[in-house]
Amino acid sequence: MGMYIGGAIIVLIIIASIIFTAKRNNKINQNGVEADAVVTRVKESESTDEDGIVTGVYYTYYVTYRTMDGKEVEAKLASGKSFDNRIGKSWDSDLHEGSNVRIKYLPEKPKYVIRVQ
Repeated sequence: MGMYIGGAIIVLIIIASIIFTAKRNNKINQNGVEADAVVTRVKESESTDEDGIVTGVYYTYYVTYRTMDGKEVEAKLASGKSFDNRIGKSWDSDLHEGSNVRIKYLPEKPKYVIRVQ
């Protein structure tokens, strides 16, 4: 029984995180300020299934940009999965260190940015 409760709590935390991120990204999309940014670093991690087979490679992109008031900020780009071996689909494959990218940020929370498509 305790295992089911623990699993349910983990699922609720994941759902809450997804909802929070979606709301934040929607707020940035609607009210954000656009800026030019440069990808300054890329963090790579792998996802594996229960057999240890790599199912996807995930990239976290960090960009540096200047806010309207001239402050330089390094922020995590809301991106995520870059290649999923199970479905053969990739996202943001054009990004690498040194890439120029257009972003949006909230002036009151400049550490969270989304890519302008």
